[in-house]
Amino acid sequence: MELKLPVAGRVAGPPAGSTTGGGVESQRGGLETYRLTGTPVAAGSYAPAKSRLAFAAAHVVADPTGDNSPGAPAVVDWEHTLQFRHHLWELGLSVAEAMDTAQRGMGLDWAATQELIRRSVAEAPDGRIAVGVGTDQLAPGNHSLDDVAGAYEEQLEASQGAQPILMASRALCATASGPDDYRKVYDRLLGQSERPVILHWLGSMFDPALEGYWGEQDVDKAADVVVQLINDNVQQVDGIKVSLLDAEKEVALRKRLPEGVRLYTGDDFNYPELIRGDGDKYSDALLGIFAAIAPAAAAALKALDDGDDATYERVFAPTVPLARQIFSKPTYYYKTGIAFLAWLNGHQPGFTMVGGLQTGRALPHLADTFRLADQAGVLTDPELAVERFRQLLKVGGIDA
Repeated sequence: MELKLPVAGRVAGPPAGSTTGGGVESQRGGLETYRLTGTPVAAGSYAPAKSRLAFAAAHVVADPTGDNSPGAPAVVDWEHTLQFRHHLWELGLSVAEAMDTAQRGMGLDWAATQELIRRSVAEAPDGRIAVGVGTDQLAPGNHSLDDVAGAYEEQLEASQGAQPILMASRALCATASGPDDYRKVYDRLLGQSERPVILHWLGSMFDPALEGYWGEQDVDKAADVVVQLINDNVQQVDGIKVSLLDAEKEVALRKRLPEGVRLYTGDDFNYPELIRGDGDKYSDALLGIFAAIAPAAAAALKALDDGDDATYERVFAPTVPLARQIFSKPTYYYKTGIAFLAWLNGHQPGFTMVGGLQTGRALPHLADTFRLADQAGVLTDPELAVERFRQLLKVGGIDA
């Protein structure tokens, strides 16, 4: 199978107002014929991995008949949203629900989030779901630390039946004057949770509003705050999800955690090496990319269980260029790539997203995502994927 795909290019052009030409670059693309070469990773059902805990942060499917324009309340296609979660569970993955992959703070409002949590928790197999607990029901503006803690508490109450993930909070980042303020809020919450929580450290590349989280601009100093928090509340902390896209910083933090506290990698660039570990310690997984590469992730984790390092590397290696493409700058638009692949693979009827976020990536970017998904073997039905992408390209003015 083949189709014509857009390819981005850069062409020199004249400076603004110039009549002589030269000096400024403008972007102009072209087309190339692409022939699919990948072999889809074998489908099937898997038991949960034994050697690692693995959560896929799942996206939400927008209702194509709803008004999901920017700023409008989210209208969710509940049927396909829940079917996608069952797809992940059947592959042996657990679901990290209502996280940033589900467009928290980027189209998914608190009312829709509560319904998402309620429905997913009701259908999840025992122990196979964790839920994002945040403060995004707070309106933009100034808030007190008590306001922030109260918002967390409301969402903690809504997470009953699932393991809570205390998500990084824009409101706390804007309100806190230093590490002590973070401690006041987190100590209060950890003392109330009925189950050990997963902490959440999301770097500013995922959300610029989280710059300087934990009250420190320097990552190493922020890690000191995190380690002290965990040491002081070790019975209430299951682990911490770290999304800094820096393997060296993650390994350094992992070495400092108390015995029994897990590090869940959220590094969508370096996950194979971090999950494999260094012979002494390893990272468990809580990853948005696992939603896009779920069959490959399931196969790789089974190989790890079986001690088959060669298969682990062979399956995971071609997914890394795809992950780096989907999570390329601006990283917070990675959600568009996740929904795009779900559509190509038949998990949702249309390439639509809440908040109109399907426009977050240009056609050349999506074309590169398509190529790399093929080469990674994660286009589960290549004929369907080609047919659907041709439709999108035609709407965009490209006869593929």
